[in-house]
Amino acid sequence: MYKEPIFLQPVFQDRIWGGQKLSTEFDYAIPYKRTGEAWVISAHPNGPSVIKNGPLEGKTLADAWKGHGGLFNKSAKQNEEYPLLVKILDANDDLSVQVHPDDAFARKVEGVPYGKTECWYVLSAEEGAELVLGHHAQTPEELEEMVENQVWDSFLRRVKVKAGDFVYVPSGTIHAIGKGIVILETQQSSDITYRVYDYDRTDSNGNKRELHLDRAIQVTTVPHRDVVREQEITKVDDLTVKQLVEAEYFSVYHWELNGNATLQLEQDFLQVSVIEGNATISVKENDFPIAKGSQFILPYGITEYKLSGEAEFIVSHV
Repeated sequence: MYKEPIFLQPVFQDRIWGGQKLSTEFDYAIPYKRTGEAWVISAHPNGPSVIKNGPLEGKTLADAWKGHGGLFNKSAKQNEEYPLLVKILDANDDLSVQVHPDDAFARKVEGVPYGKTECWYVLSAEEGAELVLGHHAQTPEELEEMVENQVWDSFLRRVKVKAGDFVYVPSGTIHAIGKGIVILETQQSSDITYRVYDYDRTDSNGNKRELHLDRAIQVTTVPHRDVVREQEITKVDDLTVKQLVEAEYFSVYHWELNGNATLQLEQDFLQVSVIEGNATISVKENDFPIAKGSQFILPYGITEYKLSGEAEFIVSHV
């Protein structure tokens, strides 16, 4: 059906901590004063991306996944949900401290197919910006005690970050993106969040957002374990490929293009986000201009494609 990239329209989410950088940095027409998230490649029911070109123009990625599985080589997996979700987040304020369950807990307790392991590529960060990654409790008992006593300064582990940093966040990891950071997040297609601490913020009605301490304590990994992944770098013509992570649920890469590259599609399908620059992707005799903010999927059946230009990409697949 498609011998070309499947281009996608982001879905925007209003968040208490959001801002305007998705407009100023990506030229997106954002709908909210506090636009915190652009779900740029999504088949999740809370925000499915809309296809912008080809025979399925106007349909959602969820429609394509369910009705046209051949685009993803999923003929043997018809009952599974689309596995991945890619977002760009603008943290104009600190996000809540939170944790996500694994698949087993999500299925048993929430009745959904996926828990949430995720990873972040830092697109920009203000000087001194930091995030929460992990905690200092050594036992489940100490974890529960520190959360109940709200000793956040001694409980939370904080890490400074800068543009170009990469962070892997397995399910069970206490975490929070900090103020002044814009990230591209690749994750399992899940929207389950257990809030641990929200800085006692209130909404426009003066209400604090709900916390989920019991479930958060149940799913948090104790003690915290940093996951360090070796980042292999290879070259294909004028394309530098850095493998950021190869994990159970996804593999994620940073591509830097300075010229021309001819590539083979070796996966069932490939998710591509342009994070800097301008380029052209060519499939057979057809050329498609792409630029910072472009989001697309290379579907199953495209065997070879070419890139030309000066650009950076975050690329992922299952």
